[in-house]
Amino acid sequence: MTIEEEIFRKTKIDFDKVSKYGFKKDKSLYKYSKNIMNNTFRVDIEIDNDGIVKGKVYDLAFGDEYTNFRIEDSTGSFVGQVRDEFKSLLKDIRSNCFTRETFIYEQSNRITKAIKEKYGDEPEFEWEKFPGYATFRNKDSKKWYGIIMNLDKSKLDKNSTGEIEIIDIKLEENEIEYLLKQDGFYPAYHMNKKSWITIILNNTVSDEKIMSLIEKSYSYTIINKNSAKNEWIVPANPKYFDIEKALKKNNIMLWKQSTDIKINDIIYLYVGAPYSSIMYKFKVIEVNIPYKYKDKNIKIQKAMKIELITKYEKGKLSFSKLKDFGINAIRSQRYMPLTLSKYINKEI
Repeated sequence: MTIEEEIFRKTKIDFDKVSKYGFKKDKSLYKYSKNIMNNTFRVDIEIDNDGIVKGKVYDLAFGDEYTNFRIEDSTGSFVGQVRDEFKSLLKDIRSNCFTRETFIYEQSNRITKAIKEKYGDEPEFEWEKFPGYATFRNKDSKKWYGIIMNLDKSKLDKNSTGEIEIIDIKLEENEIEYLLKQDGFYPAYHMNKKSWITIILNNTVSDEKIMSLIEKSYSYTIINKNSAKNEWIVPANPKYFDIEKALKKNNIMLWKQSTDIKINDIIYLYVGAPYSSIMYKFKVIEVNIPYKYKDKNIKIQKAMKIELITKYEKGKLSFSKLKDFGINAIRSQRYMPLTLSKYINKEI
């Protein structure tokens, strides 16, 4: 990535401001020059109609282009000074002639704006390790319906390279199979390929079509009227957490709070293999407790305090039993089906 590409990444040009800054229009280019380092060098900047910025530095004593400052391994105060002054000029142009954008691609920013207008949702940047990744989440159910990511195109197509932006959305499996035959669609990156699909955000697929597909993805996150209010099924991995040990003292323990759970909500803890059953029922007695997780990539640093109400016999509420109530997967926190809630509280 060039110095110009790095500095003007995630920006949008304002051509009215370009002229006011001092750029002169020359056919299809806007041009600007400035002497630096006591008139020892001259910087020439060109901006094309697409807002692409390119700069050159000339040694005024010899009239030759000076390029050493672009070599990363070049060191020394002289080279460093030229590089710093070149960057300083570019940043000043960025500050005065460009506006900041959330994402790299224009289509990514248009889709983000359309999502905000339609659903009122802002992108959430949840991972420090991946600052270009952003999720779109239903405010009520707290479930994702879209994820914008930046990555090298080789991750999708081994014969291509270069940074791109994509959006992953959730769709029916048969529709995914149909769309994968069309340009701009790829098997889901970093998500379940049976229920998610990747769309490249480079205008190959129209905004209208993408938004119509996002509407379908959003529909999967709407709280079903047949869900029990304020009751949740939460997965637990026995390999990483000893629940019995945690409950030994007073039947109260801390648990990761990954959504907007409230005091007095009910948590049904589903314990994974080798148990694969709902084994505990808890009541939430405290929320939004500051907590530092070992995984530094977890941005939401909070926990909830839960109190044991009931412990169920292993296998009584097995995964095969849960399927009878429409539960086909428990990969993350989800609402409790009303029919299952009534069954548990009446029959068990």
